[in-house]
Amino acid sequence: MELMEDVVIVGAGIAGLATAVALKRVGVRALVLERSKGLRSTGTALTLTPNAWLALDALGVSHKLIPLYTPSFKGYVTNVSTGEVREVLYPRQGIRTLHRKVLLEALAEELATDSIRFSSRLAAIQSLEQGGDASMAAVHLEDGTTIKSKVLIGCDGVHSVVARWLGLTELVHSGRSAVRGLAVFPQGHGFKQEVRSFLDESTNRPGFVPLNDRELYWFLVSQGENMEGEAEQIQREVLEKCTEKFPSEYLDVVRHADLSSLSWAPLMFRPPWEIIFGKLSKGNVTVAGDAMHPMTPDLGNGGGASLEDAVVLGRHIGNSIINNGGLIVPGDMARAIDDYVKERRWRAAMLVTASYLSGRMQQGDKWWIKFLRDRAFYKYFFSWLARLAVVYDCGKLPAISYGEADRSSKKD
Repeated sequence: MELMEDVVIVGAGIAGLATAVALKRVGVRALVLERSKGLRSTGTALTLTPNAWLALDALGVSHKLIPLYTPSFKGYVTNVSTGEVREVLYPRQGIRTLHRKVLLEALAEELATDSIRFSSRLAAIQSLEQGGDASMAAVHLEDGTTIKSKVLIGCDGVHSVVARWLGLTELVHSGRSAVRGLAVFPQGHGFKQEVRSFLDESTNRPGFVPLNDRELYWFLVSQGENMEGEAEQIQREVLEKCTEKFPSEYLDVVRHADLSSLSWAPLMFRPPWEIIFGKLSKGNVTVAGDAMHPMTPDLGNGGGASLEDAVVLGRHIGNSIINNGGLIVPGDMARAIDDYVKERRWRAAMLVTASYLSGRMQQGDKWWIKFLRDRAFYKYFFSWLARLAVVYDCGKLPAISYGEADRSSKKD
């Protein structure tokens, strides 16, 4: 079977669904291909900082999420070896931690029911030249279906097939890994709306933050640990690792874990120099989200960066459509995608670098790193790195008339 689409997006994660919503706002229908049978919620929850909420405003979905989650305005980092507690202040708007699946569902609700094709596994990508600088992309699925499109956007995560097709290299292992999960207290947990994290002389960094009155998102970031396995085994290993060193309140959170939510994953990132100098697009093919700039979670901006990508890409594609009388013109679309890549390169590379440095400073095992962490990092550098990440506005989507929206699906 052979199909034709204006835009094909590979991956129905945050970046893929947000990009589809952005394109819908500028009058372009996109088909989203997702290899899973339904929306994936791996990772359980995520924190969104003010820059991410500006992107959600532009996408027109923030109003559905803000009433559901109370913002956190500060957090506390406790050094269990010394007893020292440091207060960490967040931007005046606060940060919100929310269920990943709730965000995905809020984005998916904005799309037509036939916009997402589940159980679609990508087998190969082909570039179809049309003469001049115009080209199309064809994706071949494992079930034998071929889908041709004027634009192909890879939002297929850290193991992106589209990124490999563009020639981007394999990711770098940070040397750390993370366990993530939800804790459920049916009668209420009683914690304030604050982020709590803990440090000791080892290379473990546990923490938790409330999602609501009954649920918390908790994590354990470890250096050089492999805790892959069944959920019960992961929970047991976390408790064994933390019992002697970390407070009972954290252990109680882990004991209340919803085992179906537990996940373990190595923390990977794309080197910033590859983001700056690598090939992030080829003609009408590009990448967004973790397919472009996977980063460690230490500044909590991976999801926010994906939302920014969606708005910026939607803006450039929308402007191309407006400038061409409501038509998708392949040659001009390649230039629009190139402009998107130019706008995102340095921002993405900065976020990856800042997140990596933040993680190294918080969990480094060298004496001088521990010295800087205890004496200067949280007092001076953490807030500076955080401001670099969150003080950013990705802009708005262009307004497009109904006439342009009607014509945008026609061939030039």
